[in-house]
Amino acid sequence: MRTSYERDQGDTGLRGHVQAASPQALHELMQELGDTVSVEPAVLAEHSRDASRAEPVGLPAAVVQARSAEDVRAALRWANAHRVPVSVRGAGTGVSGGALAYAGGLVISLRTLNRLLEIDAANRIAVADPGVVVEKLDQAAAEHGLMYAPDPVSYQTATIGGTVATNAGGLRCLAHGVTRDAIAGLEVVLPDGRLLHTGSRTRKNSTGYDLTGLFIGSEGTLGVVTKVLARLKPRPTGTPVTFQAHFPTMTAAGEAVAAIMASSTTPEILELMDRNCIDIVQRHFPSTITTDGQALLVGQTVGTDAHRQAEEIVSACRAAGAVLAEAGDGDDVLRTRRMVNPALSAAGLALSCDVAVPPSRLAQMFGRIESISAHTGYSVNTCAHAGDGNMHPAVLAPSDSPRTWPRPSTC
Repeated sequence: MRTSYERDQGDTGLRGHVQAASPQALHELMQELGDTVSVEPAVLAEHSRDASRAEPVGLPAAVVQARSAEDVRAALRWANAHRVPVSVRGAGTGVSGGALAYAGGLVISLRTLNRLLEIDAANRIAVADPGVVVEKLDQAAAEHGLMYAPDPVSYQTATIGGTVATNAGGLRCLAHGVTRDAIAGLEVVLPDGRLLHTGSRTRKNSTGYDLTGLFIGSEGTLGVVTKVLARLKPRPTGTPVTFQAHFPTMTAAGEAVAAIMASSTTPEILELMDRNCIDIVQRHFPSTITTDGQALLVGQTVGTDAHRQAEEIVSACRAAGAVLAEAGDGDDVLRTRRMVNPALSAAGLALSCDVAVPPSRLAQMFGRIESISAHTGYSVNTCAHAGDGNMHPAVLAPSDSPRTWPRPSTC
């Protein structure tokens, strides 16, 4: 929707039921919200894009750096009255262009709405503003022997509001689920400025519609999240054990994943990288992790029997044809996996997909990807949240020009 909309914008300006903010409307906004509103060109440029390579059509008319839910309510009431399009952003770490500004529109930034309001250890609930960084929330929970489970690759900079908006997952989602599984309730400002509270602090809340789940993953299209009630979990005891297995083919690695997920052992983390991804990480963020094979399966087990679980997984990998499989301490292999996306971005424009299949069909899917690569002549870089069957095949475009981008293939 955004791509089509922006194409129209670029041709003839804003169309339909929205319009660029007029000078008079901007004056009204600044009168109401004071110094939370900025029209400085540098601020507008900074808030016009995110971590993707998507190019904004033009600068927004203003940026509201909200400090409270009331600021957000006032901004949305104003935008609704003047029919000005709104984009909402947290840390701007998204890579899909979701936080791009509309030319002549309003940006609401939640970065400064960043108080960690409460850790209710007895009920395993945290209350946070949307601008709280995910890592900060998890660290605060750790002081009480608890954890906030979702850990997207950008967890050190991503905000809780942004991860709610995108229903982010992360490496630990195999064992703990995605963001939707970790949120008890929300405070949301609706497009007309009304305030809505969803969910509950109670463990059971099964009456009526799941409005919390509806807003999670809606990417700001239904309202703006201004407070989050997050569910916490007990932090695993014992020393985590990492494991790695090197395979001659991606298909063999996929078969190993299917065997692991069909067993009684579920690791906390189970991730996969192909040789292309590992080589790209080595070029841009050198590490100690290399492989002579074509696929590297990495993961981690936790708890008091972590060593036993890891050894069972290593045995399953050897049975599936791993040329090297071992368990040990340290998380260098996990750091390498977290660096795949930054490395792809550093290498150029990555045209990436987000694909999910049942884990038992990963091997078949990898075979299809190899066929497409051979048919088109384009190298495909694939990493995956393997235990979920969720993979991210990516092709590096020859340049940023759309004319050079490879066309989709269904062979």
